[in-house]
Parts: sequence; structure tokens; C-alpha cells
Amino acid sequence: MENKKDQPKILKNKYIPTAEFYSQIIDSLQDYSIFTIDKDFIINSWSSGSTKIFGYETDEVIGEPFDIIFTDEDLKSGVPKREIDTALIEGRATDNRWHIAKDKGIFYAYGLVFPLIGIDGELLGFVKILRDLTDRKQSEDAIKKYVRELEDLNTHKESVMAILSHDLRSPLSAIIGTAKYLKENFQKMKPEAVQHMLDLLYKSSVDELDMLDYLVEWARIKYASDVFSPTKIKLTEYIEKVFESLRETASINAINLHHEIETDTKVFADGKMLVSIIQNIVSNAIKHTEKGGKITISSKTQDDRIIVQIKDTGIGMSEEIMGKLFTPQMKSLSETRKKNKGAGIGLLLVKGFLEKNGGEIWVESIVGEGSSFYFTLPLEEPLYKIGSADDIMFDESA
Repeated sequence: MENKKDQPKILKNKYIPTAEFYSQIIDSLQDYSIFTIDKDFIINSWSSGSTKIFGYETDEVIGEPFDIIFTDEDLKSGVPKREIDTALIEGRATDNRWHIAKDKGIFYAYGLVFPLIGIDGELLGFVKILRDLTDRKQSEDAIKKYVRELEDLNTHKESVMAILSHDLRSPLSAIIGTAKYLKENFQKMKPEAVQHMLDLLYKSSVDELDMLDYLVEWARIKYASDVFSPTKIKLTEYIEKVFESLRETASINAINLHHEIETDTKVFADGKMLVSIIQNIVSNAIKHTEKGGKITISSKTQDDRIIVQIKDTGIGMSEEIMGKLFTPQMKSLSETRKKNKGAGIGLLLVKGFLEKNGGEIWVESIVGEGSSFYFTLPLEEPLYKIGSADDIMFDESA
């Protein structure tokens, strides 16, 4: 009987993958951009996934520099070179960052770069692999923002209570005290003294009501979402509406109000809130600007938002006061009100409105030279947003 060990071995056919085979695999990965660059950082191969993600056809991008996929900010800070240097030193470089597509739109991607080494060990170039993570990034940012809002909720409630107990209760006690004195001493007081105290009562009461109105409005925006109805609106229409309402007040001190905004400039915001934002800032500017001064509104576009500047030639503010302007702290609010003629709680209202509209606010000022308030608003309706915890969705397949 023949031993199996003595039988000849049957060799199986071995399939050796070709370059075309690997190319087909790479092109099948539509969720990934895979391309190569040479030693001079020029793109020399481009997958169909790269076309899908970046928008460039192969013949449009071959021969173009590696820099073409990076944002201006990253180019200025030398990100492309740092990626290559890291890949050479460590064998690979990874990052998560924003990239720019053919249509100038930006997207968030996970990236990997590694050297492409030849058979003899020579450096041929580099391979870049990207995966578009924009959806996940936007969702994570929305969740983080929502969590921050939840964390801030108790702080806001405490701030409201502090304002009620200090900024409203204290002046009200003074009003009651003055009224009581008048009631008990009216018969023996001189007419001019009575008139003085009545004037004081009237002014204090009006200031108290103004502050209460601000507080109610601020709290309403913080906690009531049903009143919020943003839409695409012309910025100039709302600026002119505010100028019209404040023109008489400004003219008393010969203060010039004007804007340099293009007529067709639009923002995505709630109209009522936008009026309140502009009116509060311009009103404060009028209060702090000397006779013959000027208040100018200008704007510039940056990415997907507009930055509005409201500049005055007024008395300016110290670093200490600027640091307290947007903080809902009882002590700082009272001090700011006294030093800045009521600016405190109105600016809290402005900050709340802007946050609701997806914007932010900051200030620059020089004592004796004037102040510039800056705020941002989106140009278009945000594509990614959540309104409550029920809206948060997790993609487990990602």
C-alpha cells in the first residue's frame, strides 16, 4: 500500500493581486478620501472617495499642491508641513480638523498621513487618508452646548434671585422709605423740598420699572423657547428702525448715528430680539458719548457668520468694568449700573438674546477714546441643532 507521505504534493494556484486590484479596492471606499502626494507635496493620485468628499474630479486636482485641502487658518499656522514632519519622524501623523472642499465649504475630518516607501527603502511620497466626520462633530458640539446650558441653568436661576433680592429690593426699600417720610412730614416740609423728593420718587420708580422689564425679558428668553422664531432678515431694516426710535435722544446732544452696512446684508435671527440687541447697545453708546460724538455700525462676514461692530466716540471703560459687563453677579451688576448709567442688566439681556440666536458678544474699549461692541449672528439657518434632550441621537454604527 502506497504511503500518503510518498504521494506528490499538488500545488494550488496562487493569485497575485495587481495594482488595478488594489486601485479597485481603494475606489470602493466611498466614505474615505485616499490620495498620494510626491516628495514635493504635489497630489499625484486621487480616489473616487476623494472626489465625493472634496468635489474635485481627478483631472482637476492632479498636479495641485497638498495645501489645496487646508483652510486659510491652518495654512497660516503651518499645519500641512507639521503633518509631513510628524509622519517622517513617527511613521504616521493623525489629526481631527476642518478641511476645505472645492465649493469652499468646510467639513470636519479624521486624517492620517504616512510615508510611501519604495522597494529599496527610498521615500516616494506620502499617502493621505481622510474620513468625513462632520455629522458626528456637529452632533457632539450640539450635545456639549446643550449640556453647558443645563449646567448654567442653576447659575441663571441664582442670578435672577440675586437681582431680585439686591438690585430690585434695595431700591424699592429706598422708595418706600422716601414715601413714608413724605407721608409723615408733608405738612411741615417746604414746597421745594417736597418737589425734590417727589422728583426723586418718580425717577427711582421709573428706573425700578425699567430694570424689572429688563429682568422679565431676560428671564423669558432664558427659559421660554416658544417665543423664539428666527428667520432670514435684512440687517439694515432693523438698524434703521432702532436709529429712528433713538434719533431724537441722540440729536439732543448732537450725536450722529449712521451705519455702513450693505442694503442686501441678511442674517438668520429673531427680529424682535435683534431690535432689542441693537437698541440696548446703541442706547448705552448714546449715554456714554459726549456732545458732537458719533456712533457707527459696520459689519464683516467671516465664514458662516456676520460680525457686527457698534463703535462710539464716548468716554470708554476700564478693564475692570469690561470684565463685569456680561456677568450676572449681584455685586458687579449693581456697580456697573451705578458707573454706567444702567448698562448692566440690559447687556445681560443682549447676551441672552445673542446666545439664543447662536451668536456671541464682546467689547473693546479705551478710557477717554470710546468703545466698540461686537456681536455675531449666523448668516444661514444652522443645519445642526438640538432643542431638548429628546432630540439627541447617537449613531451607533459610526
